[in-house]
Formats: sequence, structure tokens, C-alpha cells
Amino acid sequence: MQRVAFIGLGRMGYGMAGRYLDAGFQVSVWNRSKAKADDLIARGARWSTSPGDAAIDADAVVTMVADDDASRTVWLGTDGAASTMKAGTLAIECSTVSYDHARRMSRELNARSLIYIDCPVTGLPDAAASGRLTLLVGASAADLEKARPFLEPLSTTIRHFGDAGSGTVYKLINNLMGAIQIAGIAEGLAIAEQAGLDMKLVLDAVESGVAASPQVIRHSKRMVTRDFSGATFTAALRHKDAAYAVALAESLLRDKPIVSSAAVEAYAKAKAIAPDDDEGRIIEIVSQPKASTS
Repeated sequence: MQRVAFIGLGRMGYGMAGRYLDAGFQVSVWNRSKAKADDLIARGARWSTSPGDAAIDADAVVTMVADDDASRTVWLGTDGAASTMKAGTLAIECSTVSYDHARRMSRELNARSLIYIDCPVTGLPDAAASGRLTLLVGASAADLEKARPFLEPLSTTIRHFGDAGSGTVYKLINNLMGAIQIAGIAEGLAIAEQAGLDMKLVLDAVESGVAASPQVIRHSKRMVTRDFSGATFTAALRHKDAAYAVALAESLLRDKPIVSSAAVEAYAKAKAIAPDDDEGRIIEIVSQPKASTS
């Protein structure tokens, strides 16, 4: 029976770890808060005292953590997973990290005879729990084939973009476009509200018009009704991903990415006010009416 160590049991990681249990893998788990692992432990997962403890004898170690710092800590920090992983073990990074970090981790873990694959995901927590994520993979073709048995429980779609780091490039592009769209629909709806338009008619027009996208459709009604219950993606995470994407753009493009930078600034404000609230609350920041000068 193949062994998987899963590190990071947030909104996405919890469901992903559960998929390995459903598929019959032996699963060890670690998270900063043990309470988030209780249901998985009841289903047969082994609780680990550290990422290094989780990785002992694992055939693959999968991480789903918040950012570059968290990723480096769980892989290479004190009691990090790499300290106990045997040569040839798969190191599958499902976290959304920066491009520079993914390339750096690839070099450092490869130097330890580990196989690093950047494999960020798209999809919401319900897709994570049901194995319907889309995986955005950066790896050699040979390494992808070694990893495939550990990816298939998570996904109905695996997109292979090239060598290590390339999956992260596309994930940052994807999440940057999402940030731009969400900030744009928030500003557009705020204008409509302040202009006194019939918001039901506005929603009908937006959702059936050329500006519609999955992000616009998912957020527009919630923004108008101010219903942000059941947050699936926070302002802090959206800001982090967009900031990583802008840093990448600045390293590749001649001119400063104006639109992308504006989205980062908008989410910096949202993060400062309510970092752990739903990203859609950005409408509450942009919807304040202009002060009267009369």
C-alpha cells in the first residue's frame, strides 16, 4: 500500500487529504492545529508531530500551505519533511507559491535526491473533497508519470505546462486574472449602486453579457446582496497570489503591469481591513460614495 504524507489541512488541504484516504492510501497528516485533523484521524489517518514525522517512509509528500514562507518551513525548516524523506520520494507542492520560490525549492530538493513537482490547483473546497480539482503541473515528463498515481485521486484534469516552475507560472496568471475580474466587478457594481440603477436589472445584464466570466457570475450576486457567508478564498490569499504574479510580470515585461498593480493595491486595502474575510468584500471598500463638495 502506498504511503502519502499530507501537510496543511486548510479549506483545500482537508478535502485533498481525505481523497487519499478514500483511494486506499496510508496517510499521515500534519497541520499547525491538530483539531483540523480530528475527522481525518477518525477515518484512519496517522497524526504526525511535525512535517518530518509525517514524511517518514512516505512515497510522496504533498503540501498545501499558505505562502513561500510556510512552504519553506514545512519542507526545509526544523523538523521539515525533507529531513526524513528517502531518496527518490516525490515532493508535490500544491501550494500557490511564487515562481522564484518554486524554482528555488526544485533546486534545493533535487540536490537532496528528491523529486520536486510544482502542482498548484484550481477549484473550490467542494472540488477538493470530491477529486475534481484541476492540477497545474510543472515537472519533467518522466517525473509526472511517477507522480501520476498520487495526482489522480485529486483531479479529473491534469495540465502539464513544462518543467518545474511552469505550473506555478500559470497558476499565478490564473489568480491574477481572477483578482482583476473580481476587483473590476466590485467597482462596476459600486458605480451602478451609487448611480441609482435597478440592481436586479444590472445583475441580469452582467451575468448574461459579454463581461460575464465564472468569477464575475460567482461574485456579482453575493456582492449586491452583501452575502459573504462561507468564505472560500480570503482577501489575504488573493492579495498574496496577485502580488506574486505582479512580481513575476515585472521580471518578464518591459513596462510596469498597470492593471495588475491596481488589482494588487485594491486587495492590499481589503487585506488591511479584513484579511480572513471573503475576497468579495472588496465591494465594501470601493462602494463608498464620494463626499459632497457643495
